[in-house]
Amino acid sequence: MHNYLGKPALFIVDLRPVSHPMCVIGDHNVAEQISKISKLFPFSPPKSFTSHWYRDLMGPLSIVLAEREEWKGLRKQLNPGFAHKHLISLMPCILDKTQLFLTKLDHYASTGEEFPLDELCTNLTFDIIGAVTMDIDLDAQLGEEKQSAIVRLFRKLASTWRSGYSGWKVILPLQRKLISRQLSAHIKECIKEKFEERSTSQNSSRSVLALSLAETQELTPEVLDRICDQLKTFLFAGHDTTSILLQWTFYELARTPHVLRRVCMELEDIFGPTSHPTHIREQILEHGESVLQRMIYTSAVVKEILRLYPPAATARFSAENTGLSVRLPDGQDVCLDGIMLYNCQSIIQRDQAVYGDKSDQFIPERWLETGSTIPGSAWRPFERGPRNCIGQELANIEALVILACATRRYNWEKVGLGATKRDESGAPIEKENGQYEVQSELYNVSTRQGYLQGRK
Repeated sequence: MHNYLGKPALFIVDLRPVSHPMCVIGDHNVAEQISKISKLFPFSPPKSFTSHWYRDLMGPLSIVLAEREEWKGLRKQLNPGFAHKHLISLMPCILDKTQLFLTKLDHYASTGEEFPLDELCTNLTFDIIGAVTMDIDLDAQLGEEKQSAIVRLFRKLASTWRSGYSGWKVILPLQRKLISRQLSAHIKECIKEKFEERSTSQNSSRSVLALSLAETQELTPEVLDRICDQLKTFLFAGHDTTSILLQWTFYELARTPHVLRRVCMELEDIFGPTSHPTHIREQILEHGESVLQRMIYTSAVVKEILRLYPPAATARFSAENTGLSVRLPDGQDVCLDGIMLYNCQSIIQRDQAVYGDKSDQFIPERWLETGSTIPGSAWRPFERGPRNCIGQELANIEALVILACATRRYNWEKVGLGATKRDESGAPIEKENGQYEVQSELYNVSTRQGYLQGRK
């Protein structure tokens, strides 16, 4: 639609009578006006009412749904849990969870069977976010029978938002509320246990749960509800986005051999010729943050993946007669009151005016060019402004640690949608841009799409 309309800075989709009209924003300068603070909106424009469609998943007291001073207080309380120094201290935990991920990949590499990468990556990131937010083992990677009830109930609840859900639509709201209450009950039991442990434990945890309990003298029902909803929010936002990032990264590396070679060369320069997980773990634990700082090209790969395949989105809303207006590139001012405002990263981050004629191509090198003219506002996978994603640095650290452990250890091959096209001899067909041709374009990652894997 954006291309058909001549690639405007924004366009309006009239969704009435089902919903409010929606403004799709495809220009980074206009998007920046939506996400920044102003006299009218000291914390940037409020989130769209569409966020409340997920109240049962995140909880009504979620930081995502909070506004103004309430949001400010929650963000201030939770920021230390996502501070850089603290996140670096979590690398042993990330490595522990990654080891089980590698064990499962080793199994598939030895058998040669096809497998869905979505499930493996999602279970891995679920385990990591559980440790970060609640300082507990969710055991998501151990199979359904051994998984925490929190994981099972969360997945059951999240599945009710999928288009293929088979439940009765009439009773869907009641079903969601029932599952949500069950999930909340398990999370609240965990909160109570951590609250009781606090007086006897010497552990100075900085998990989201620990920070939420830091100044809590009495665990009232109101406090319990508020903390529970923040934990549900981070479970929701913190596992799926990183999983999607990892899946797209492995896919693009598998079909872009020159990028894969360069990543492997960088990792070999940092860790040496061996790719054994124990050695990688020891090196990361010994050298810590300096290892990640040396992963310059790998970081560019992650950034390029996030540009091409932003894993999440958000919308804002300015009520009627509020006075929100934006200035378009041609100097025209447009009032956007009463309209949902959607900063469309998939358009903004592929804008040829910013990224050139190859804006749709996977080119990590674009982030390493000296004198780059790419403005910061044109890269916004975690959105920008005061309400940007609090967990974006955690996602980056997770991705780098996991890629350091897994990239050189395996040969990845996509099967099904997005599979590599081969010539009569069975060799992959390489295009002029250095990527392999594919049998069909891949537009999303899902459990219905598989991988084959060989161990290097």
